[in-house]
Amino acid sequence: MPKKGTKTSSNPDDHAAYKASLRELQVELVKVQRHVIKHGHKVLVIFEGRDSSGKDGTIKRIVRHLSPRETRVVALGKPSDKDRASWYFQRYTPHLPASQELVLFNRSWYNRAGVERVMGFCTEKEYTNFLQEAVPFEHMLIGAGIQILKYYLDIGKKEQKKRLQARQEDPLKQWKTSPIDEVAIKNFEGYTKARDEMLARTSGPLSPWMVVRADNKHTARLNVMRDLLARLACPQTDKHLAVPDLNIVFPYDEAHLRAGLLAT
Repeated sequence: MPKKGTKTSSNPDDHAAYKASLRELQVELVKVQRHVIKHGHKVLVIFEGRDSSGKDGTIKRIVRHLSPRETRVVALGKPSDKDRASWYFQRYTPHLPASQELVLFNRSWYNRAGVERVMGFCTEKEYTNFLQEAVPFEHMLIGAGIQILKYYLDIGKKEQKKRLQARQEDPLKQWKTSPIDEVAIKNFEGYTKARDEMLARTSGPLSPWMVVRADNKHTARLNVMRDLLARLACPQTDKHLAVPDLNIVFPYDEAHLRAGLLAT
């Protein structure tokens, strides 16, 4: 069982250690990608989480040294009228990985279980149908040879408020701001309830959710990368580096909610 609390530090020595660990893991990810290309694997990595939970930064570090030809980051915008009139999953299917590809979704079809649910952008029926269809849809993709890895980056209310404020004040981060940010803190409890139901209803043996305790950005990034190395089988990787901290990244289990290990 993971332990409560994570430590943060502004020590320069800690930052140097972070940069060294990051480079080591990025080298191992290059090895993994070469293996994926050689054997024609199809890998889909899904990142979900509250606004400002660190999805952008984590994805950026993962793909930084990977081949742009076989790596794609997908971050779809607001659905069009045509999207809304189509089968819900249809707008995502063109972006699924082909042979030799690693695709990372910065938000995914799980928008329906998060933002759309909380903000009232979908009907109750659409939401219920999604929860019933998500896992069978993923099983179909897995049956077609796509490996799916799902990460939910979890942060507390205090940390989210701090990060959203930083977006407003930093001119280099203002592209991240959106009208949704303005009500993220107000709806924190609503997102918590939606998160809990999504994880409970859509985590299973074939496509489990991995929860990432992400109040410490550096620790979260490193441990997501370690978990990726552990789950993307590659004989060439250093197995000592493919060991995530189970206090930071762990498979979803209802017991974690009862133990207070997810933000509320």
